[in-house]
Amino acid sequence: MAEHRQSRRRRYITWGAAGAAVLAGAGIAAQTSMAATAWPAQKTYTGRAFDTCTAPSLSAMKAWKSDGFYGAAAVYIGGKNRGCTQANLTASWVKSVDAAGWKLIPLYVGAQPPCQTGTSPEKISAATAASLGATDAADAVAKAAALGMKAGSPVYLDMESYDITNKACNDAVLTYVRSFTKTLRAKTYRAGYYGFSSSSAKAIATATDKTDLPGNLWYALWDKQNTTTADWPWGATQYTDHSRGHQYMVNSKETRGGYTITVDRDAWDAPVALVG
Repeated sequence: MAEHRQSRRRRYITWGAAGAAVLAGAGIAAQTSMAATAWPAQKTYTGRAFDTCTAPSLSAMKAWKSDGFYGAAAVYIGGKNRGCTQANLTASWVKSVDAAGWKLIPLYVGAQPPCQTGTSPEKISAATAASLGATDAADAVAKAAALGMKAGSPVYLDMESYDITNKACNDAVLTYVRSFTKTLRAKTYRAGYYGFSSSSAKAIATATDKTDLPGNLWYALWDKQNTTTADWPWGATQYTDHSRGHQYMVNSKETRGGYTITVDRDAWDAPVALVG
């Protein structure tokens, strides 16, 4: 599997290696260690979404909203492994895009697995996994808050493909993810996770110990099926109650309202940012 849309350069290097919005409390049961905190009602969106490396201009976002094909967009809010500059991604942009009717999906490109192919500015190690997870989660919350994405919003941790049969590597990743998730929740942000159905997402979905794992799972499975159910690779009772996203197509060059953007398509039934 290829990398997520962090940057075209990183994606091509590793290519061979690898709706309606509702306010509800749904999905909280899936997120452990949350019971003692008063949580804002989560905002979920069900429909088609897109992700692209660089947040488009406000004019492009308004033009793309006009035909109603997409209702949500993922944006890379931070992380040392984020591959694209984000000149458009400001608090003002977020407020304006939200006012135009878009739902936003915050994505954070944190540290990557120690056994992953390719180079990353920040990698996990067994010794640093827990501390790095906490530091990165605190940074993710700060980045989200600075953009006007309030407490109760989700942050989706982007974990690229790796060899999950490498136990030491997988253990380090799970330690990092648990620390990231626990820190998010302590700051009243919901935990989400992006990964590949054959590797990084599979590691989360099939982990025996579910303690402090993310309550929302966004899986990459490029089968061109706009669904979060028909091709769901794991148990039918997992990640129910508006807790799934599915990246089903990549590198789709599309023109809407006179603006051409290359995007990845997503089927979405999961939390989105609370903006205000």
